[in-house]
Amino acid sequence: MSAERIVHPFPPLFGSESDTLILGSFPSVKSREAMFFYGHPQNRFWKLTAMLFGEPVPETISEKTGLILNNRLALWDSIRSCTITGSSDSSVKDVVPNDLSPIFENSKVNRVFCNGALSHKMYMKYIFPETKVKAVKLPSTSPANAAFSLERLYEHWKIILDR
Repeated sequence: MSAERIVHPFPPLFGSESDTLILGSFPSVKSREAMFFYGHPQNRFWKLTAMLFGEPVPETISEKTGLILNNRLALWDSIRSCTITGSSDSSVKDVVPNDLSPIFENSKVNRVFCNGALSHKMYMKYIFPETKVKAVKLPSTSPANAAFSLERLYEHWKIILDR
């Protein structure tokens, strides 16, 4: 598999009442195919989010959208385009960051949480100087982060419930 330059293929998910932004780094191959966030079946994001809010695990894009918006969350990624091999964060190069101003200008977002180290690194390097909103780095829900069980992820991620 060779590296290729890819532009983020789908828009952010947020509503006017969203107050908490969860940023990934860049969509995986599966997410790009699904044209929606956290599309890899082994990614624990949807199970974890459902657990945090005491709701059933969403299956469809419509259910996933409802889970996010009904809980005043927003989803987006730190990276607008990059050179990447498959879904590997370690292969990301030539980064162009996403512009988060449409989210901040059209919602109540005042907190940012990053799903994993690359998202946080890109946010702090490129986006924080613009937003001045500090981001909290959370352990990645990716299947590549096998060191964290769902229960251990929950212990770190429950901070997003403290509004």
